[in-house]
Amino acid sequence: MSFALPARAAPLTQEIEMAEADGFEPREGLTRPPHRSDMRLRPVDGRLQVELIAAAWGMPRRHRRPPAVRLAEGEWLRWHINYRLAGINGGATLYRLDTLNLAHGAVPVDTFLGEPPRFIDERAHIW
Repeated sequence: MSFALPARAAPLTQEIEMAEADGFEPREGLTRPPHRSDMRLRPVDGRLQVELIAAAWGMPRRHRRPPAVRLAEGEWLRWHINYRLAGINGGATLYRLDTLNLAHGAVPVDTFLGEPPRFIDERAHIW
C-alpha cells in the first residue's frame, strides 16, 4: 500500500501506522512508535548515504545486512524489513513490517505511489 506525501514543505517525515486491531485502517502520526527501525543519514560526495538500522530486539537477528545506499538529488528508494517481537504488551507476540520510502531532495507528492527505482528487501521468514 502506498500513500501520497502531504503538501508540506520538505524536509518532512510522514509516518503511517496500520494495525490488525484497527482493521488496518491507516493512521498518520508524528510520534515515534516503539520497536521501529531507525536510519542513519549522511552526506557523502554530494549524495545522501542511507543506512537502515534494524531494531535490536526484533527477530530474526540479521547478521548479514545490505550495504548503505547512496542517493543522488531527486532519487528515492524503498526499504522493507520485518520483525517478530516476543513478550510485548503483556507477553503477546507482535509481527511488524517497516517500509521506508526515502527521497533525497525535492520530489513530487506522488513520488512514492509508483515503483521504486531502488528497492531493498530485508523481509525474512518469521514464525
